[in-house]
Amino acid sequence: MPLSLYQTVKFAITVRQVGEMYGMEPDRHGMVCCPFHSDSDPSMKLNDTYYYCFGCGANGDAIDLTAKLFDLNPRQAAEKLIHDIGLDPDKPPANAIALPPPKRGLTDEQWADIAYCLRVLTDYLDLLHDWRERYKPASPEEPLDERFVEALHMTETIEHLTDCVAFGTPQQKADAAARLLSGSYLLMLEERTDRLALAKCA
Repeated sequence: MPLSLYQTVKFAITVRQVGEMYGMEPDRHGMVCCPFHSDSDPSMKLNDTYYYCFGCGANGDAIDLTAKLFDLNPRQAAEKLIHDIGLDPDKPPANAIALPPPKRGLTDEQWADIAYCLRVLTDYLDLLHDWRERYKPASPEEPLDERFVEALHMTETIEHLTDCVAFGTPQQKADAAARLLSGSYLLMLEERTDRLALAKCA
């Protein structure tokens, strides 16, 4: 099967459309429960040209997703997609020009940086959400707990940082992760969250 046929398939259907065709139901952010590991909360992102699971690291394009879902090799997966979407392999799809040409993907190190940033940010965000409920004052006269105050001040900022790393193009996410890793803020968050978790278990 010539390479041009692989490209024809990729131009004909997006990764998100493949997921929906095979039973996945993305939320408004394009997130689904990953079919490749035990996943109760959506951890896989379906974009137009690639998918990535923040839980197990599974990633690839439309053909890769089809191959992994049905235990096929790339050639069999491309042929399955051609059959399932009714594509004529000898005729380029009408919407081929609508999708940008494939770009060089991120390195494993960049994906690892993204996953690390997301883990630290979401761990802290979980803590803030817990504090916001656990330490909210029972009455207007009750003094405010410092953890409740921190949750009020920090939740929106951390949610924004998490969105920057979790959503957008791969390069946008890599750039956001690189900015976070260029300073000491993320390391400070990780150390503090780990210390608080240990204290809670003690």
